[in-house]
Amino acid sequence: MVDAELAHLELLAEVDALLARLTRWTEATPRWQPAETFRALVTRLSQRAEVLRIRLETPLVVATLGGTGTGKSALVNALLGGEVVQTGRQRPTTTRPVLICRPALKPEMLGIDPGSVELCHRDLPALSDLVLIDCPDPDTTEPISSAAEPNRPDTDRPDTDRPDTDQPDTNLDRLRKILPLCDVLLVTATQQKYRSGRVADELAAAATGARLVFVQTHADADEDVRDDWRQSLDDQYRTGHIFRVDSIAALANAQAARQPKGDFAALVDLLTRQLAGAAAARIRRANFLDLVDEMLAGCRRRIDEARPAVEKLQSAIEQQRTQLSAKLAGQMRSELLSSRRQWENRLLGRTASRWGLSPFALVLRLFQGIGGLLGGTLLYRARTPAQMALWGAVTGARSLQKRSRSRRADRAADRAVAACWDRTELHAASIVLDGYAAEAGFDRPPATAASVADEADRAGAGFVADVSVELESVIARLAARHTGWFTRWSYELLLATMLGWILYRLGRNFFYDSWLGSEKLLGLDFYVQCAFWLLLWCLLLVWTLCWWLRRGLRREINRLAESWNNSSSAAGLFVDLEKDCRGVEHFRRELELIELHVAQLRRRLSLPEEKLGRRR
Repeated sequence: MVDAELAHLELLAEVDALLARLTRWTEATPRWQPAETFRALVTRLSQRAEVLRIRLETPLVVATLGGTGTGKSALVNALLGGEVVQTGRQRPTTTRPVLICRPALKPEMLGIDPGSVELCHRDLPALSDLVLIDCPDPDTTEPISSAAEPNRPDTDRPDTDRPDTDQPDTNLDRLRKILPLCDVLLVTATQQKYRSGRVADELAAAATGARLVFVQTHADADEDVRDDWRQSLDDQYRTGHIFRVDSIAALANAQAARQPKGDFAALVDLLTRQLAGAAAARIRRANFLDLVDEMLAGCRRRIDEARPAVEKLQSAIEQQRTQLSAKLAGQMRSELLSSRRQWENRLLGRTASRWGLSPFALVLRLFQGIGGLLGGTLLYRARTPAQMALWGAVTGARSLQKRSRSRRADRAADRAVAACWDRTELHAASIVLDGYAAEAGFDRPPATAASVADEADRAGAGFVADVSVELESVIARLAARHTGWFTRWSYELLLATMLGWILYRLGRNFFYDSWLGSEKLLGLDFYVQCAFWLLLWCLLLVWTLCWWLRRGLRREINRLAESWNNSSSAAGLFVDLEKDCRGVEHFRRELELIELHVAQLRRRLSLPEEKLGRRR
């Protein structure tokens, strides 16, 4: 009892966990039309799980399925060991499902509508762990006849007097109503009817969610066709062991209190011992997992059918972004090159600040501050209020011009975005993508001019911020590259060479030529020449450094323009559509993980698979 209770609890826990995961999976679906179907399927599975809860401690429900005259009723009688239901080999005798169970068991306990079956209570040993249902024939569509129902068993009369207003009109309808509630199907066939098309169709519809036991009946009169039957079923089913029985002889042996023999004995052992007790819970769990697996396979097919349209939408988004990014990269390159003097000045300032304290660093700072020095000199030379006012006007104009150029350089990305991402063009692209989205099955409102403008503004702001970060990184990288020890010592050495030569010439003239030699002290013209050549040498060194900085900056701008010439530059555009497409891919990956989970649960089951059949 404890083992059975644990098996039931384990069954419920696994079913609940799997349903919870499926529910989360469907709730996380994007705004996509196939997802609505998936949610409906999960709802159906939840309803099926409720049937499992109702049937926690009930016996295994075993039903017969086969064509007219294949001996379904005879097989039921043989399993029960007595003539419980009426048999017939030529015409259908079972027109309504006959549920045979212990007296204390009610159809409601099995999740079965009492009005859909004929109830037959029998207190037989074979029914201790089983409920047998003798089903109608699927290959006949005889309507209900009030004149005669020859298959009605000898059963409790109060159950048979129930009004039957809700019953279907045909055997096939009644069969389809009862088969989904069965745990195991005894599929019967004879030499003449093992290829019945109607039976094959109903078996295909009912096989998912049930374990199958294939039985060739009429072994006393028919040849053994099990190998041929197995080959015809092999594409769709794992048949397990196909039993070959003589139901009439088996019934006679049971009535004579003789032990069952041959395949019939193996069939009785399978149903009454191997599938009894906790095995019933495992059977139901396996059947439920088969239903889940079938549902997931259907979802996968739907997703695979819809994926080309989703991939087409992704390609269209990529194409639109690539076109916009190509225009943006070209415009951005032009804007940066047109304001490169400001970026060069910033780079030179960053380089000078990294150079440290040295003679050439002083030269760089003087070169950068030459405008301020000249302005200070003019202020120092001003003698009248008019001259001071003129100096203030000139200095203010220079400051405003410098600030304007700096602001223009900072707004290069804004101008490039405004020039390339025309709102009308973006709206037209959004309309095209909305068409692809509708074909892919996405349920979303069409883009409006206002929504496109807002998205473009957000995307532009993000691009401008990224560009600013990249430019600052370029400035820092170039400044570090041109302030390495080799570069710094090269320029310092070149400047020191000129200064050393001048100092050497002046010292030699003063200490040697004027004292010991015949030469006179050098005059002012020599100092003017030295100052000129020193200034020229410093300008040449500064120009050389600026040329290298300018060359590196242009190369980096071109490299940045190439990096912007891809769809990632316009990644902020059409983000909702891209999110939906990625949601579908994530949805499909989660489906694969759930399928793997179901496969792991199925491998943990311990069932006599060598004898049971199931849908592939």
